[in-house]
Amino acid sequence: MRMRFEAGAEEEFEAACGLLVARLVRWAGERGLPVDEFMAEAALDYRHRATVDGRLGWWETRHVEELLLSWLPEQVTELPGEEHADAPGTLRALLRYLHAAQLADPRGPALQDSLAAVDAAAGRYREAMADRTRWGLAKFWAMTAAEQGVDVLDGAALHLFAERAQGGEVTYDQRALDEILERRLTGQVLSGVARAEPQLPVVLPPDDELRRQAEASTVVAQLRGLVEWAGRDGRVVTAAGRLRMADARELVDVLGTGDKVEGVRSSADLPRLGLLVEWAKKARLVRVAKGRLYAVAKARPVLADPLQLWLRAFEACFELRQALLGTRSGWHAESMSFDVYEDVLEDVLNTLYSLPHPMPWPRLRDTVRLAYRAHFQLDGGSDIRHRMWFEHADRDLHTVFNALVDLGAVKRDRGMADPVFLDVELADAGDQLPVDMPPELAELIGVAGVAAESKERALARREELTSGPVELIRLTALGTRAVRQRLLAYGRDAPVVGELAEAPAAGLLGVLAEDYDQDAARAELAGWISARGDRNAALRQLAEAVRTMVFRTRAQAMLDVLFAALPDGEGELLLRSLRGDAVLAPLSLTSLVHRELLSPEDMTDAEHLLVLAESLLQLMELAGGRDGAEEVLRAQGSEARDAVAAALESMHPDRAGLEELRQLATRALRTPVARLNRAPKRRRGAGNSGRKRDR
Repeated sequence: MRMRFEAGAEEEFEAACGLLVARLVRWAGERGLPVDEFMAEAALDYRHRATVDGRLGWWETRHVEELLLSWLPEQVTELPGEEHADAPGTLRALLRYLHAAQLADPRGPALQDSLAAVDAAAGRYREAMADRTRWGLAKFWAMTAAEQGVDVLDGAALHLFAERAQGGEVTYDQRALDEILERRLTGQVLSGVARAEPQLPVVLPPDDELRRQAEASTVVAQLRGLVEWAGRDGRVVTAAGRLRMADARELVDVLGTGDKVEGVRSSADLPRLGLLVEWAKKARLVRVAKGRLYAVAKARPVLADPLQLWLRAFEACFELRQALLGTRSGWHAESMSFDVYEDVLEDVLNTLYSLPHPMPWPRLRDTVRLAYRAHFQLDGGSDIRHRMWFEHADRDLHTVFNALVDLGAVKRDRGMADPVFLDVELADAGDQLPVDMPPELAELIGVAGVAAESKERALARREELTSGPVELIRLTALGTRAVRQRLLAYGRDAPVVGELAEAPAAGLLGVLAEDYDQDAARAELAGWISARGDRNAALRQLAEAVRTMVFRTRAQAMLDVLFAALPDGEGELLLRSLRGDAVLAPLSLTSLVHRELLSPEDMTDAEHLLVLAESLLQLMELAGGRDGAEEVLRAQGSEARDAVAAALESMHPDRAGLEELRQLATRALRTPVARLNRAPKRRRGAGNSGRKRDR
């Protein structure tokens, strides 16, 4: 049971959603909790389709409010006369079940906090559902039709209503429709939220070390110096709000900006000092009022903490477009980067985030150029005009990097690009055309030239990356910390090694299985075990977490990641030690077999049956429960009948799961339950000779 799916993995999500809701309904029914199956599916749909992270097991206050007050009013149609479902009650049950089944993300809010958010929003839910301005366009017309007596389930009647509406024969709420259309045009509908790519876990030093690094930042020292110079009494500025030239010359020396002051008549012509003053303004450290430049009194606590000062300066970078890239003379025109400055800066920093290797400038440059082409709708040509535009934008991007280097957010070196970036280049070139498309057809539809040009550009970039040292760009630890802070604020998942040290064992293994690469998982697991002192006791906790996980596929993933994250050899020893465990044997045997650490010849008949039963139970989950599993079994015919019959004779510990499998097979294969109890006699042969040896 995965708790996050890629945006395009709709079949996998639908299967998991169906299984999760079925288990929820059964669990809630046993406890007398109200659950509406449709509303539960709608809640999971919202987390999968309308949020940037798609984590089904993570529910913050904003998610609760957005679901109850925006998504359901926008998406769910409640026809006149229908009984209204209890969406808040269903959400409460879902949240309780996620925690009870150990599916909730341990990094998210506590259950009581999420339930409190439901309680706070529940009182506004019915009002939001009735607010026509919150409806989606399809819901608006369906409700309008239903209110006028149209049977919206009758396709012909609905089509006739649509024709009447287009002909102006239908009365409707024009004000509400205008607001709905305005929300669609301005991108305020939740269905238009784009899923962000998950980020790899990062390793960050403790705050004390980050504070030391921030103290060493050139920009931090200059900002403090500027604030101290301005003081509480302030300094006189010109009518245009600029520093007087005498003060500017003094500041150039005090702050060491490096501006040349000889022959300069206006402080506007001192670019580095001007940038620093604007930076301090955007960071809310100084302000201009009544003709004077003052230090902001409320900023004193920030100035005293170098890390907080550094983070505020970093955030201010996104407001420095004019200071960094703005027009500096009558003939200087802004580059393409000026119009998309904030978006490009955000994308570049997110691209650099969590990369295991420094990004070579040619690769980053060309990635940004693709963004320019998409935004400005440039054609695929490479004429002199386009080259000039791109070169201008490249210079501006370097200007931005200069500021980030001075701040200490980015580090630049020179060296050879890592081979991984060469592989990406070739993959990009090869993805332009299907491998089996005839050249004549490619030429006919006009894509052959595009593919050839793309391949030519990729080869040119490869030559640029391999001919010698190139500029290599990466985020510093401070830069990584700051970008992570922005990612989290935007609702994205940005794991950091060490954040799971206090997580329960099941939560730890679930996150490692879904979000961590092997190196990060090893580091996280080592820290988790170390935090508990007793290694053997910690391993027992981890094994117990797998033992109590009711979803077979998730239990398998948890055990597999535990195997991979333990030091070399220790994982295999753990799996072999669980081979005789009455509950965990099917999972450990499956892992050993899949990794070819255990051959069929080394397994007993009973173990073969356990692995078979486990595979069928996991297949049943992956198929999404009853309907999907029945379809899979039906497609296999007699082979499935024999496999199910054999699995039912196994000693698999999940007796409830086997009983469900029996019932599914009975319906799917139209085979009486009694017949499925009798497995066919197994032939003795290789791997079935009675006594077995263990490796």
